[in-house]
Amino acid sequence: METSLEKQPYESTKEYEEYGGFWLRFAAYLIDSIIVGIPLTILSIVIFMIFFGTSDAFNTMISDPSYMETEMTNEEAFAFMGSYFGALGVTFLVNLVVAVAYFAGLHASKWQGTVGKKLLGLKVTDLNGNRISFWRALGRYLAMAILSGIFLIGYIIAAFTEKKQALHDLIASTVVLKK
Repeated sequence: METSLEKQPYESTKEYEEYGGFWLRFAAYLIDSIIVGIPLTILSIVIFMIFFGTSDAFNTMISDPSYMETEMTNEEAFAFMGSYFGALGVTFLVNLVVAVAYFAGLHASKWQGTVGKKLLGLKVTDLNGNRISFWRALGRYLAMAILSGIFLIGYIIAAFTEKKQALHDLIASTVVLKK
């Protein structure tokens, strides 16, 4: 079954002659996850430490774990939960900004791909082999983050399309090319 997106013309260049397959793209994503994930994990821990460092309830809980069940007042419980949800919100925003900057920013850059894709000889292009804009790269990333992960169907689709396009590639009208 061909979609209208797959029927759009694509002019191959000499340097990149085939499409990036699932396993090569998976390896690139794994490399990128390590590059982005380790610093973000450390940063998330620091954010939580900063937020909980201001909560006396947390310090007391560390020294006496039974404190939370027996002696914690409602005000202390609300302060603790406020610190937790505050840290969670800040961590979410920081992670989102960094992930968008990394994935969408690098896909729209001269590299036309992330560090993982660059290391494995892949690049993201539009259907004509041109560099994509930041906005298209952002849409591609958001489609990947929101839709493609659901039961991994978005990624599995790549095995059945002529150009090895995942769901987020079909939505953004992009292809991943291999040297």
